[in-house]
Amino acid sequence: MPAKPLTVVPSLLALLLAAAPAVAGPPATPPEASDAVTHTGDIFPYPWHEKTLANGLRVLVIPTPSEGLVSYRTVVRTGARDEFEKGVTGFAHFFEHMMFRGTEKYPAEKYNEIVTRMGADSNAYTSADMTVYEFDISKDDLETVAEIESDRFMNLAYSKPGFETEAGAVYGEYRKNRSSPFFVLYEALRAEAFSRHTYAHTTMGFVEDIKAMPKQYDYSRTFFNRYYRPDNCVIIVTGDVEPEPTFALIQQHYGAWEPGYVAPKIKAEPVQKKSRRVEVEYEGRTLPRVWIAYKGGAFAPEDKIWVASLVLAELAFGQTSDIYRELQLEQQRVESLVAGAATNRDPELWSVLATIKDEADIDPVIARIDQTVAHYRDQLPDQAKLDAVKSYMRYDYLLGLDTPSAVAGEVARFIGTAGDLGQVEVLYRNLHAVTPEDVREAARRWLVEQRRTVAILRESKSPPAGDAAKGAN
Repeated sequence: MPAKPLTVVPSLLALLLAAAPAVAGPPATPPEASDAVTHTGDIFPYPWHEKTLANGLRVLVIPTPSEGLVSYRTVVRTGARDEFEKGVTGFAHFFEHMMFRGTEKYPAEKYNEIVTRMGADSNAYTSADMTVYEFDISKDDLETVAEIESDRFMNLAYSKPGFETEAGAVYGEYRKNRSSPFFVLYEALRAEAFSRHTYAHTTMGFVEDIKAMPKQYDYSRTFFNRYYRPDNCVIIVTGDVEPEPTFALIQQHYGAWEPGYVAPKIKAEPVQKKSRRVEVEYEGRTLPRVWIAYKGGAFAPEDKIWVASLVLAELAFGQTSDIYRELQLEQQRVESLVAGAATNRDPELWSVLATIKDEADIDPVIARIDQTVAHYRDQLPDQAKLDAVKSYMRYDYLLGLDTPSAVAGEVARFIGTAGDLGQVEVLYRNLHAVTPEDVREAARRWLVEQRRTVAILRESKSPPAGDAAKGAN
């Protein structure tokens, strides 16, 4: 899992933001306009061309070998992390929905008709740190996509009834997610692990806020106007494209977009001083699950010890690790065992997640995980195993950059977190330099028992309320 450093346990994470009152700050100063600059790296296999428009919109053009295929990503560097105001979580994800409601020029029906006619793949997703809008298209349709995308980002239109309808649909999506034992555990873990930082809620938001969302029409306008600004967005175009015509196309369609991004004031999470534990019941059939999450660091490729924490996850809990072989392959006590380092914009969770076959094995599995953590805090890893993991991480990353869509997706995730594609070079340069001593230091720095949260999910022993009522009747 750590082989792609920005991948976290199923949507499982620079300096810590200073503590501040929960109020929006003044509009941020847009980045200065710049001429196009071409970058090359030792790791990232393609030259990338970058330009910043006068309104702060950054554009990356990455020509890659393809026959008439283009991928187009719009990264809004706003996610659940930015929802700092009480009572209104979930709006980053909500706008992922609302952005498909259309504009006066291109109502939803017309927009969808155009997308269908192009035969385009169009989608979007929201994470803790970003919202990304995706198009995979033919080269001939690039100008059309630039036109309809710029229009909806600049001129999104929705009525109060339409807003209320979509808000109701989001609550339906939340209830559907609650049918997943993973989501139930994930939601409980985050609420327990974070007492102040906005990472306490999932991208869906707190359930009380989702229920109240239909009443927040006026606030929704504030959210959109604050965050959906060119100086908070990055456009990435990959595939069969040429830099200068693409820059000119983006300038033509996005140049009139007015800046005005207002940065959120996010409270820093206080240092955790005591281990926490939360147990939840799942009303349905499921295997037990254990999620052990340590307070990790923020995304910091320039910090070799943080980079070593990525390697640590693979060494200690990956498919070649002793614990994986023992618990999953030999004893078959777990259905799955995965780990992921903290890779978000702010300090996040370094996690180990186990799906256990027998409830009686919950405590023994936790004890075995603890034994593994203690081993890596005390002992140096084998140099040959370390070298093999580092090589695997590098080449797995490169092998994943095989199509315009894959390149655009990877760059979007990296830009959304790091802000600068050049940090790829820093990350993999430090990965190459990681030593056994660095891995041990990473375990000592991040895998601290007092700063961990243990979340356990079990199958409910009592029938759901509806079934109990039927029995009584």
